[in-house]
Amino acid sequence: MRYYIVIPSHNEEKFIGLTLQSLVEQTVLPTKIVVVNDNSTDDTEAIVMALTKKHPFINLVNTTSDTIHLPGSKVIQAFQKGLKTLDRDYDFIVKADADLIFPPNYFETISNHFKSDSTIGMVGGFAYIEKNGEWILENLTDKDHIRGAFKAYRKETFIQIEGLKPAMGWDTVDELLCKFYNWKVITDESLHVKHLKPTGANYNKASRYKQGEAFYCLGYGFLITTIASFKLAMRKGKPLLFIDYIKGFWKAKSAKKPLLVTAEQANFIRKYRWKKMREKLL
Repeated sequence: MRYYIVIPSHNEEKFIGLTLQSLVEQTVLPTKIVVVNDNSTDDTEAIVMALTKKHPFINLVNTTSDTIHLPGSKVIQAFQKGLKTLDRDYDFIVKADADLIFPPNYFETISNHFKSDSTIGMVGGFAYIEKNGEWILENLTDKDHIRGAFKAYRKETFIQIEGLKPAMGWDTVDELLCKFYNWKVITDESLHVKHLKPTGANYNKASRYKQGEAFYCLGYGFLITTIASFKLAMRKGKPLLFIDYIKGFWKAKSAKKPLLVTAEQANFIRKYRWKKMREKLL
């Protein structure tokens, strides 16, 4: 299968070379890789340019956006810049971070999943972080969720969900919309991706309310937001984040922030979330 990869990148000189090296060593190579250099002030551009000379399927796109790294908006705006340079002659498209090391069989396995079932819309592996010399699961989400660091979408699915939304919660709403349109979301526990930089390491302090805002914009409602906020804060080992998330929800509600989904989709999402919670309790 033909696949394209778009990699938003901001000051990733420490990791981008390792990420790209793992991609050029795939057992099934990508047709195109676009690295979007978003206002980097380090050697990110030079490192990528050196690799484009060795591997013609790697391309560099330079863009300039706000230097403040708020979750969601900055990275997806950069992704969209890269996407605009690509045609639609692909079977699946990948949004990847610039601080990952993929196992050599990663995209061969992803491709096999897509080929095995035409109703599979998204596929991904699992993120592992280094701790005390060992690579352990970065356990921030349920195992049926694909991390935002490495999302692979079937072309038809990507078009139907109307791509990625430049807001916090983009990597949740995409999967919920897949469910809404009856696409399957597959996670493969055999695929271990090394995540070289902790999630949220570059986030500005202002981002602490963004998760609660995202829950509001996903149409969760207050009760589901309360449960989801508590669960996420505990998983991160920072219980006080719960308060920030709830404040973020009410700030977004008071400001009447637009939802990322339609009223019909929001209703589906709430029903789906309650169903998942009941399944876990039972």
